[in-house]
Amino acid sequence: MRSMRILAAVFDRPRKETANHECGTPTRMEQIQRLRLALPVLLGGLAALAAGSATAAPKGGDKKKGGGASFLQLQALTATVAGERGRRAVLTVEAGLDIPDAKLRELAELSQPRLRAAFSQTLRVYAAGLAPAALPDADYLGRQLQRDADRVLAKTGSTLLLGTILVN
Repeated sequence: MRSMRILAAVFDRPRKETANHECGTPTRMEQIQRLRLALPVLLGGLAALAAGSATAAPKGGDKKKGGGASFLQLQALTATVAGERGRRAVLTVEAGLDIPDAKLRELAELSQPRLRAAFSQTLRVYAAGLAPAALPDADYLGRQLQRDADRVLAKTGSTLLLGTILVN
C-alpha cells in the first residue's frame, strides 16, 4: 500500500477513477474563485432581504398577536406531580387572559411577573395534591387561576383562557 502511494506521487498519473473525467474535490484556487463569484449574489440577496423586512415591518402597535389584540398570552406554567410507579412527572398548563378593557390590559401586561407567580403557586399546590396517574381537573384549575387573576389585578374584567393541560 505504501509503495503505491510513492509510485503515484512520483509518476503523478491520475488514478483510474479520475482518468477519463474530472471529479474529486476542487482545488483551493477553484474554491476561492467560486467564493468570489458567489459573494456579489450573496450580498445582493442580503440587501434585498434587509430592505424587504424594513418595509414590511408593522408600525408601533399594529402588530398582529395570536388570539387578537385583547389577548395576553402567558408563558407555559409548570409544576411537578407524582407520576406512575413513584416517578415524577411535569404538569404543564398553557393559559392566557382575554382583557377587552385597554387600561386593565395595560395593567395586566405590567403585572405579568405577579400573575405568573400567583398562577405558578396555585398550580404547585394543586399538583402536590394530585394523585399519581390522576387526570387534572380543568374546571377547578380554571376557577382557581381566574380567582388569582382577579386578585392580582384588583379588578374583574379579565377572562382566563386555558389552552393545553399536559401531564408528561
